[in-house]
Amino acid sequence: MALVGRWPLASQVAVGFVVGGMVCRAAPVGWVVLGRQDYRILKALSRFVVPTRVEGILMNGLTSKEIALRDRADADLAEAYFDSGEARALSLGNRGPIRFDADGRLDSAIVDAYERTGFYIFENVIDDQELGELDEDLASLLDRAPAEEGSAVDAQGRPAVGGGRHPHFLWARPLSDPWGGTTLLNGRHPVRMDEPAPKAGVPEKAIFLMIGLYEEMHSALRLSAHPDMLRVAESLNGPDFVPYNDTIFLKEPGLGASVAWHQDGTTHWESPDWHPNIHGFNFMAQLCRTTPANGLWVIPGSHKEGRIDIPKRVAANGGSTRLPDAVPMLCERGDVAICNRQCLHASFANASLDRRATFVWGFFQHDAVLDVEVDLPATRAGEPARRRRYSADTIRERCELVQLSIDARKARRPKEDSFRYAPCADAADKKWTSESRRAALRRYAEGFIFI
Repeated sequence: MALVGRWPLASQVAVGFVVGGMVCRAAPVGWVVLGRQDYRILKALSRFVVPTRVEGILMNGLTSKEIALRDRADADLAEAYFDSGEARALSLGNRGPIRFDADGRLDSAIVDAYERTGFYIFENVIDDQELGELDEDLASLLDRAPAEEGSAVDAQGRPAVGGGRHPHFLWARPLSDPWGGTTLLNGRHPVRMDEPAPKAGVPEKAIFLMIGLYEEMHSALRLSAHPDMLRVAESLNGPDFVPYNDTIFLKEPGLGASVAWHQDGTTHWESPDWHPNIHGFNFMAQLCRTTPANGLWVIPGSHKEGRIDIPKRVAANGGSTRLPDAVPMLCERGDVAICNRQCLHASFANASLDRRATFVWGFFQHDAVLDVEVDLPATRAGEPARRRRYSADTIRERCELVQLSIDARKARRPKEDSFRYAPCADAADKKWTSESRRAALRRYAEGFIFI
């Protein structure tokens, strides 16, 4: 295994890296490819990164040298924060191979660790063949994505995928925080994260999120029906669990936007039936290795606190968004993490050399969704407000997606034991046509559930 990416050093050395079989960033001619054993050397070299290059005297009166010293001091603080967070994360006891008991239920020790911390990392879930399929589909999707925000064509002048339908591509300025301090996504990101200055010459905007992948990324549809993941969902949410949605968070080196501190749940905070699992959970399949610099940060146990006053917590930390009790979700390529949607979590702008690509999908308990009426969140400025009620018929239609994904996986992996999904037991042997499959995917994509 080798590492991939670009590290701007004071000496202007460019370093390239590859993680596993996936090119996490294309390595231009002249880049040096280093083995995994050199990672700690690279980490040491990172102390010589010059985050901001400024010539002459700035408007605030600081010289280039003074700016570099100030940024170096902040980089030292960030490195110390990352190192201490990594140590705390590795001490939590919430990672390891997936295990089930004799009855097929998730191992009780794993359940206990998940309930205690709010997240768990299942190691080595995705095999090399499936990772390769995901890599290929993601590369194809990005190759056919709009050339820039709002474009109808891709970089080669062909009609871009999406075209007003799914997938939706969300764009952000490099290293910015597109949601923090706004009313987007029902205002659940109330505090803006730090926004480092990007290097000169980067694109004006970059894709940071893709929503509604299954029509174009069939490998993601099949992964969503991984039998072990569905057994986890059944163990935690009951046999009639309901699918959430599907996204990929993409954080390119030197470009990836931050996601401000938030809790995913927005609906049930004042419910008399509230409990720590009422807003469901997300699976997070890692296509690249995650680090403190590019990965998700979580406050362990925060899913049990109810709705958290995020501005108050940041203010109590001196206004810094480097919250002291948070830990990074450290994963290797092929790991799948599970995270309670009530956990307080965030990610920093990806100024590192490591790409992150995370496929996210999740599930709710049936009773937490049935007959709930919600305001659907806007993900970008200008989206109209919409309200939706999740009737039994709406939920039944959405659950059809789970059976479709099970059947798609079975067709690709006929020797694998398929999961039996109780809500669609009467349709387990359904024969899908291309037309019925497309219709089911579009009903799912347009029937977005958000609580």
